[in-house]
Amino acid sequence: MPVCLKVLRPGVPSNMSTQAPTFTQPLQSVVALEGSAATFEAQVTGSPVPEVSWFRDGQVLSAAALPGIQISFSDGRAVLRIPAVTATHSGRFSVRATNGAGQATSTAELLVTAETAPPNFIQRLQSLTVRQGSQVRLDVRVTGIPTPVVKFYREGAEIQSSPDFKIVQEADLYSLLIAEAFPEDSGTYSVNAANSSGRSTSTAELLVQGEEAVPAKKTKTVISTSQMSQSRQTRVEKRAGAGFQITTMTEMQIEGGGMTQHLAHKTPPRVPPKPTSKSPTPPSLVARVAGGRHQSPSPVRHVKAPTPTPGR
Repeated sequence: MPVCLKVLRPGVPSNMSTQAPTFTQPLQSVVALEGSAATFEAQVTGSPVPEVSWFRDGQVLSAAALPGIQISFSDGRAVLRIPAVTATHSGRFSVRATNGAGQATSTAELLVTAETAPPNFIQRLQSLTVRQGSQVRLDVRVTGIPTPVVKFYREGAEIQSSPDFKIVQEADLYSLLIAEAFPEDSGTYSVNAANSSGRSTSTAELLVQGEEAVPAKKTKTVISTSQMSQSRQTRVEKRAGAGFQITTMTEMQIEGGGMTQHLAHKTPPRVPPKPTSKSPTPPSLVARVAGGRHQSPSPVRHVKAPTPTPGR
């Protein structure tokens, strides 16, 4: 019965998943002063660990093709360093990472010049105020010949790339990324850029506010003892005056109510006058009274009744 043998790649477990190479930090172009060192570096991941090759203008780069170059690859970090560049070193450099799952390439330019320029921040750090848990990005743009070395600091301590603080570069843009900010990350942040021609620094403040806002401080007013006594006396006088006004108004209301009630009790109800005669009042008289005319009553004549004659 035939036996099937499975060939395993040395150093690679059979149950290990494969992943194509990926450059988490690609190469960056370099401007170098003639006679100075130039360094290219990139960070790559992949499973199994990829093999790395370097190229210059599309040609495989080796120590024989470019004397004096230094090439290294460790923990996913690929580095090519030229100790002393000349004008002939200018060109396009590439690094290629390859494994059984695929390959990836990163490319950058090397420019060798005789001119020099100190670091210059064309975009400086900006102060920020953020809430706890926010993502923070601090950016600067800096130029210089040769290409300056850029480092980030917090309260004077250099920041190293980590899962919490990541430093990335894209051409002349340098960024510090904070995945999740906490109040203890608050402080003074600075960027230092240096090359053989000089050094420059940019500084800014980062404030990370917690869940609860800090209440504003209240300004206290200091009052002397004499002012305090005078204030108390004024308040007592005001209270006494207010009490007097309330008492006076209450007495007036009580007295006024009593007077109104007394007058209402003493005043008899109005009753129309009774007619002096059973005969109805002539309409003409009613009209004259309604019209407001007042006349004296006619005099009453007393007529004596005739004396009866005695009978014969």
